[in-house]
Amino acid sequence: MPKGYVIVTETIHDPAGMAAYSQLSGRSLAEYDGRVLVVDDGVEIREGSWPGSRTVVIEFASVEQARAWYESESYQAAAPLRRAAADCSLVIAAGFVPRPAPTATG
Repeated sequence: MPKGYVIVTETIHDPAGMAAYSQLSGRSLAEYDGRVLVVDDGVEIREGSWPGSRTVVIEFASVEQARAWYESESYQAAAPLRRAAADCSLVIAAGFVPRPAPTATG
Protein backbone atom coordinates (compact mmCIF):
# COMPACT_ATOMS: atom_id res chain seq x y z
CA MET A 1 0.00 0.00 0.00
CA PRO A 2 1.42 3.42 -0.87
CA LYS A 3 2.21 5.82 1.92
CA GLY A 4 0.40 9.14 2.22
CA TYR A 5 2.27 12.44 2.11
CA VAL A 6 1.33 16.00 2.93
CA ILE A 7 3.57 18.48 1.12
CA VAL A 8 3.42 22.05 2.38
CA THR A 9 5.06 25.18 1.01
CA GLU A 10 4.72 28.31 3.09
CA THR A 11 6.08 31.78 3.60
CA ILE A 12 6.07 32.71 7.27
CA HIS A 13 5.13 36.29 8.24
CA ASP A 14 4.65 35.75 11.99
CA PRO A 15 7.16 33.34 13.61
CA ALA A 16 5.36 33.46 17.00
CA GLY A 17 2.07 32.55 15.34
CA MET A 18 3.75 29.67 13.52
CA ALA A 19 5.21 28.43 16.82
CA ALA A 20 1.69 28.32 18.30
CA TYR A 21 0.43 26.53 15.17
CA SER A 22 3.30 24.02 15.35
CA GLN A 23 2.44 23.07 18.94
CA LEU A 24 -1.19 22.32 18.06
CA SER A 25 -0.47 20.64 14.74
CA GLY A 26 2.27 18.52 16.36
CA ARG A 27 -0.30 17.11 18.78
CA SER A 28 -2.67 16.34 15.91
CA LEU A 29 0.16 14.64 13.97
CA ALA A 30 0.80 12.37 16.95
CA GLU A 31 -2.87 11.37 16.99
CA TYR A 32 -2.63 10.23 13.35
CA ASP A 33 0.90 8.73 13.44
CA GLY A 34 2.25 11.34 11.04
CA ARG A 35 5.95 12.08 10.99
CA VAL A 36 7.76 15.05 9.56
CA LEU A 37 10.35 13.85 7.05
CA VAL A 38 11.69 17.15 5.69
CA VAL A 39 11.74 20.76 6.77
CA ASP A 40 13.63 22.96 4.33
CA ASP A 41 13.89 26.41 5.86
CA GLY A 42 15.35 28.00 2.76
CA VAL A 43 18.93 27.33 3.86
CA GLU A 44 19.78 26.43 0.28
CA ILE A 45 18.98 29.33 -2.05
CA ARG A 46 17.13 28.11 -5.14
CA GLU A 47 15.33 29.77 -7.95
CA GLY A 48 11.87 30.79 -6.78
CA SER A 49 12.68 30.76 -3.07
CA TRP A 50 12.44 33.82 -0.87
CA PRO A 51 13.27 34.71 2.75
CA GLY A 52 10.96 33.01 5.23
CA SER A 53 9.88 30.30 2.78
CA ARG A 54 10.05 26.62 3.59
CA THR A 55 8.87 23.23 2.44
CA VAL A 56 7.60 20.56 4.83
CA VAL A 57 6.94 16.90 3.94
CA ILE A 58 4.89 14.77 6.36
CA GLU A 59 4.48 11.00 5.96
CA PHE A 60 1.48 8.87 6.98
CA ALA A 61 0.77 5.13 6.68
CA SER A 62 -1.64 5.77 3.79
CA VAL A 63 -3.16 8.59 1.78
CA GLU A 64 -6.43 7.94 3.63
CA GLN A 65 -4.64 8.51 6.94
CA ALA A 66 -3.16 11.76 5.59
CA ARG A 67 -6.63 12.94 4.52
CA ALA A 68 -8.12 11.93 7.89
CA TRP A 69 -5.45 14.01 9.67
CA TYR A 70 -6.10 17.03 7.46
CA GLU A 71 -9.86 16.80 8.00
CA SER A 72 -9.62 16.09 11.75
CA GLU A 73 -11.00 18.51 14.32
CA SER A 74 -7.60 18.75 15.98
CA TYR A 75 -5.82 19.82 12.78
CA GLN A 76 -8.64 22.15 11.73
CA ALA A 77 -8.37 23.85 15.14
CA ALA A 78 -4.69 24.62 14.38
CA ALA A 79 -5.17 25.68 10.75
CA PRO A 80 -6.44 29.25 11.44
CA LEU A 81 -3.22 29.97 13.35
CA ARG A 82 -1.17 28.99 10.28
CA ARG A 83 -3.38 30.98 7.90
CA ALA A 84 -2.84 34.07 10.07
CA ALA A 85 0.94 33.52 10.30
CA ALA A 86 1.87 32.36 6.78
CA ASP A 87 0.90 32.10 3.12
CA CYS A 88 0.57 28.38 2.54
CA SER A 89 -0.14 25.75 -0.10
CA LEU A 90 -0.80 22.14 0.86
CA VAL A 91 -1.02 18.98 -1.27
CA ILE A 92 -1.98 15.47 -0.17
CA ALA A 93 -0.27 12.80 -2.28
CA ALA A 94 0.21 9.03 -2.39
CA GLY A 95 3.42 7.32 -3.27
CA PHE A 96 6.12 4.81 -2.55
CA VAL A 97 9.51 5.64 -1.13
CA PRO A 98 12.18 3.34 -2.59
CA ARG A 99 14.43 1.56 -0.14
CA PRO A 100 18.13 2.26 -0.47
CA ALA A 101 19.98 -0.20 -2.69
CA PRO A 102 21.88 -2.85 -0.75
CA THR A 103 25.58 -2.17 -0.47
CA ALA A 104 28.15 -4.77 -1.38
CA THR A 105 30.23 -5.98 1.53
CA GLY A 106 33.52 -7.55 0.84
